[in-house]
Amino acid sequence: MRLRNIPRAEGVLQAHPIVVKNEKTRKGNWYREFGNTRPIHIEIGMGKGSFLLSMAEKNPEINYIGLERYSSVLLRAVEKYEERNGGKALILAEDEAEWDFKIYERLPNLRFICMDAAELAEVFGPGELGRIYLNFSDPWPKKKHARRRLTSREFFRRYDKSLDKAGRVEFKTDNRELFRFSLEEVEEAGWETAAFTWDLHHDEAMNQGNVMTEYEEKFSGMGHPIHKLIAVRHPRRETDER
Repeated sequence: MRLRNIPRAEGVLQAHPIVVKNEKTRKGNWYREFGNTRPIHIEIGMGKGSFLLSMAEKNPEINYIGLERYSSVLLRAVEKYEERNGGKALILAEDEAEWDFKIYERLPNLRFICMDAAELAEVFGPGELGRIYLNFSDPWPKKKHARRRLTSREFFRRYDKSLDKAGRVEFKTDNRELFRFSLEEVEEAGWETAAFTWDLHHDEAMNQGNVMTEYEEKFSGMGHPIHKLIAVRHPRRETDER
């Protein structure tokens, strides 16, 4: 599906206070952005942001950052943020000071970044992240594009550089082939699958506390089973590397 470009997106994102600019300068110092040392969880490919907004509302003790590559998609997340948190209508102001910064105070534990996930290690320092969420990521169905999949071994190497020792990756999809590929890549990357299910909504243990994404609601409503895995570092790896 071709992504529709929204000309005003860049300007709105540059002006809105919830969108972090010059994100690479925060590497290793994200606690200053949030003003605390609470755990940081990120979602890569956040889309319209429904999942992350819900997580930030439910867990004020955790800092959340949503990463989205396309400005036109991130614009929709900013609009949803304002809609759900009582903000004013999005009107691009010439002066950033004209924004109502009270909206920013309603979810102080949430930020957005417009960036490519391939640059993850340039934005987050070693051990700076506690969890990475991957929800209904692009399957990149052609074999020649396998390295672009967010659950490829190449991306797990990137996650390894920024996750803390107890950090984990949580992945959900309705794409059976992508899920099978992901299970294999976890092992090939030297990680371990701590838990997985081929039918999340009928797995009582793994579905406990589950927050659904917009795609999840759509696909499960169509009768598609939702697959989920949780990946962690292999417990023997640290010993092997000494």
